Amino acid sequence: MKRDEKQVQSSRSVGHDESWLELVRRQVSSLDFGVVQIVVHGSRVVQIERTEKLRLTNPIAGAGGSV
Repeated sequence: MKRDEKQVQSSRSVGHDESWLELVRRQVSSLDFGVVQIVVHGSRVVQIERTEKLRLTNPIAGAGGSV
């Protein structure tokens, strides 16, 4: 089996229920800066993790010490 064939077969085995894909789309579309991770167990998506970062354009100095 070629590598490309294996990747296609692997992506199909994630599951026929693609509702997880819509969940990932929603997480990504509402995120400005951060990470969305998909956790897979036994070829099935079992968890979606989201880490959001807030970027400060003008950090405030002097509020409790130097940054």
